[in-house]
Amino acid sequence: METSPGPRPTPPPDTAPHAAVDAPTDPLFPATAGHRSPSRDRQPVPGRGRRRARPATEPPGRRRTGPAPAGRADPAGAAARTPAPPASDGTADPAERSNRRRALLIALGLTAAGSAAALVTGLLSWSPEPADPARPLSPAETDRLAAMRVTNQRDVRAGVRVSIGTGPDRTELVGWVDWARPLVYLDVSGPGAGAERGLVQATSTVVVQRPQPPAGPVPTPPPLVPPADGWRLREPPAGGGIAAVRDLLLGLGAAQPDPVPAGARWLTRETRDGMPMDVLRAPLPADPDPARQPRLWLDRDARLHRLDGRLPDGRAVNLELARTDRPTLRPVDALGGWPGLPRALADEEVDRLARLPGRLRATGGAALTLSAPLGPAANLTGAGWLSWTGAGAYLATGEDDNPGRRTLRRTLDGRVARAELPTADAAGAPPPLPVPAGTRWSAPGPPGDDVDRLLAAALRAGAAPVPAGAAVRVRDDRLADRPVDVIEVTAGRATLRYWIDHGGLLRRLELRTGRGVWSRLDLRPGPVPRLPAPQRR
Repeated sequence: METSPGPRPTPPPDTAPHAAVDAPTDPLFPATAGHRSPSRDRQPVPGRGRRRARPATEPPGRRRTGPAPAGRADPAGAAARTPAPPASDGTADPAERSNRRRALLIALGLTAAGSAAALVTGLLSWSPEPADPARPLSPAETDRLAAMRVTNQRDVRAGVRVSIGTGPDRTELVGWVDWARPLVYLDVSGPGAGAERGLVQATSTVVVQRPQPPAGPVPTPPPLVPPADGWRLREPPAGGGIAAVRDLLLGLGAAQPDPVPAGARWLTRETRDGMPMDVLRAPLPADPDPARQPRLWLDRDARLHRLDGRLPDGRAVNLELARTDRPTLRPVDALGGWPGLPRALADEEVDRLARLPGRLRATGGAALTLSAPLGPAANLTGAGWLSWTGAGAYLATGEDDNPGRRTLRRTLDGRVARAELPTADAAGAPPPLPVPAGTRWSAPGPPGDDVDRLLAAALRAGAAPVPAGAAVRVRDDRLADRPVDVIEVTAGRATLRYWIDHGGLLRRLELRTGRGVWSRLDLRPGPVPRLPAPQRR
């Protein structure tokens, strides 16, 4: 029976295979009895790169506890398997190392949290550096800006969409502008339109409006053939609304190139509807305030497509032009109607004009319908009769926006008497026959306004020929399904238009007023009632 050998002798300290005589000292990893010297035990392997030596000792808390590997001597026998006491400086204490690691992690967490807070604060307060790409115009850009208004004039017309203001004060205007005539025709809508809601036609000096109730939520263009009735002369306040948009639109056309102001700047380049455009900032030549410098979107052919700026009243305005939307516009009758192609009278037209007085006297008279936009508070309509054989007329006129009161006019031998008549009749109703008892007439006098002058011209048409030498045929037209020739005659300061049918009878007479609009009398020749004579007060 074999007996187990006794304990193996402990090698001397200087011959111990695991002595750490040349091991580096590391405060985090102190030398222990089991440390191997890399200089003695680890030799480079031929054909392979050098490897970093293992740490001089195992980290605390992960000390090897199993039996020593084969081929290695156990330096202390059973004592070697007993955990060594901790180092006297405490660096090998696992709890302290854990605390230091925890402190390191906490410090890193606090640093990360502080960095995140600083990042969030910086993002909230960050604003980009003001980058101003604006620069002076190049020669090509200068040429396009100078030719912009001439290009509009050459293109004649364009569709327009204008937005004034924002939110509940927004006004939308959709329609067309004709730079050659010039004329603006718009439908005005939007929550901020107010009293301006409706159809609008305007020249450089005159605005006429046809009020209408609110339409749908989406602004739509006005009808190409405008309604014939309901138009009123307006004087919108300058600097805002319709007047400012009219001035802006018509001011975009000119016959000559403009000098480009020194302050014009190129801002950027954009693509709209697949077309590259330059965005410029420059004051408009027609704007009296050079401080207002709108942004202009111009294509390579000097055509304006968009404008962003402010009206004189300070409200923001956005204008977009539809360059391919170019229908021919027809002004309403108050603005002269279809312009036509004026020419000299043909022989048959001269003959009809010469025979006109006799034919009118032969019919005896005519029923009258009046439309006379004399002013914003004097858009008169009326009805009555005219007698060429009796050289007199009897008419009742009233203001469309002020019902309940009418004016009676009695014209005889070139003199006019008036009487005010309270009534519940509509403004366009004919005058009462007989005249109500107690009506008090003013003393007869010369014509006092454009209505009196229009009546006097209608009576003269049945008394003397119209001078053909001063006449021009403006156009052919239709009235009450009858073809007519529109002949314009200028005599002194008065301009009249005679609408004569092919039978030689006068169907309409127009007078151009001092405000630049046309008042008109529509005539239906035929028998008329006996007209009353004016009574003195």
